[in-house]
Amino acid sequence: MTVRIVICMLACVGWLLAAPALADTPALSGDVIADLERLQRELQQGEHDSVSERAREQARRFEGGNAADRWASALYRQLAAGGEAGAGRHEAAADHLREARRIQEAPQSQRNRWLHEEARLRLASGQAEQAVRLLLEWHERHEGSVDDRWRLARALAELERWEEAASWVDRALADNPEPSERRQALAAAVFQRAGRGEEALASLEAALNEQSDTEAWRRAAALAHGLGHAQRAVAIWEAGWQLGVLAGEEDLRQRIELHLAAGTPARAAEYLEAALADETLPNSLVNRRLLARAWEEARDRERALEAWRAVAERSNSGKDWRRLGLLAHAWGRLELAREAMQQAQGNG
Repeated sequence: MTVRIVICMLACVGWLLAAPALADTPALSGDVIADLERLQRELQQGEHDSVSERAREQARRFEGGNAADRWASALYRQLAAGGEAGAGRHEAAADHLREARRIQEAPQSQRNRWLHEEARLRLASGQAEQAVRLLLEWHERHEGSVDDRWRLARALAELERWEEAASWVDRALADNPEPSERRQALAAAVFQRAGRGEEALASLEAALNEQSDTEAWRRAAALAHGLGHAQRAVAIWEAGWQLGVLAGEEDLRQRIELHLAAGTPARAAEYLEAALADETLPNSLVNRRLLARAWEEARDRERALEAWRAVAERSNSGKDWRRLGLLAHAWGRLELAREAMQQAQGNG
């Protein structure tokens, strides 16, 4: 239920006056009924400020009277709330419903509806803590809808009450196992902050598609990597890359790094070599060292030694020559090892 729907409900008192379920409420005079219905029509026509002012005055006038007067006061409070909400003054609207709920002549069923509507208005006004308290009270007596459960989970997340929020996400997912991408993102954030990383990852993955933004794909891959699922992270990144969601120099480099972390260095080296050849990535020493490292981890001896030699000759760094010498010695290329170590000594 959106705030707009709440406003529409607050603008309707006619059904309350005629509902059979409310037949045991105190009888109202004809003048009061006519006034309530007139204000309702004006509210539906958008006359928010005038209705709010008149309804507030009438509510105060009747609140100290007999049972019928107090029931009328509650109905005027509802109309005042509708006027305030229609004007965007959600906190003032919620305050009117709080006063209406305190009037015992109003049936419990109606006070429960006002409780639910007040909670929505508290959320709209940024009063998350009060809204959560009201929603929890309402849920004690009502099962509620899937939307209600998602709403409470989001409100609890705003308050960083992660374990409680996760509990309500669980309830929401039980009846809504394939929620919207926005709700999947909420579930993932809540589960992650509640220490339930695997479930967070599952929620993120379930929401990924060609319409998902770049950050959604990056978050999912980062979480998978952080949980120690390097191959899963690569699979997510590759899927995003194939869909064209992930692209460009930064994402290509991350693609390569993930393959290195996942134990597929040959694939990383192939991607990097191709990127250097077509100048997708700059032909820098950093990238050349990364290429040499990838071939080394892939145990491709010829390509690794060739790549490290190219790096050492370009940098003329003793550290790079020493790396080449040690690697060549380990792989039985003794002549190359001696040459490289001599260069290392000569270049510090």
